[in-house]
Amino acid sequence: MDIDAGGWTGEGSFTTVLIDALRGVDAIAALRIEDAPSSRVDAGYALIANELFVTFRTQQRRQPVRHFGLIPGTRAVSAPTMSLEALAAVLADAEGIGEPDYADEGMLQYLRTERIVAPYQTTGVKVVELVRIYEAGAVGPGPKSPG
Repeated sequence: MDIDAGGWTGEGSFTTVLIDALRGVDAIAALRIEDAPSSRVDAGYALIANELFVTFRTQQRRQPVRHFGLIPGTRAVSAPTMSLEALAAVLADAEGIGEPDYADEGMLQYLRTERIVAPYQTTGVKVVELVRIYEAGAVGPGPKSPG
């Protein structure tokens, strides 16, 4: 898998867990990680927002068609080997991730919070981490389909 983390500062422990889980998915050809513009830090809390763009591998298959409405034939079409819905099911079974907090046909969204109290401090900082996963497209030939 090709990973482009040039637009990511490396912040977000849950984002790191997601990236490690995505590395194990063979249907993903490329992954781009970026900081979202909504990230901010204020007194008492920090909002970390990251966006992950996955590119699925494709496979070629033959589809029956009719040329000019009369002559039967076939044509080659490329189809992604995985969808965001299938990726959500894979991530739901992964340790430490679970079901997305929000999902639709174009995005998976995870929201995690934790309170961090530094040594010798009485009050802590609430860290809110928002991670969105989008499908960037499909590339490649992936594994050959049977038949």
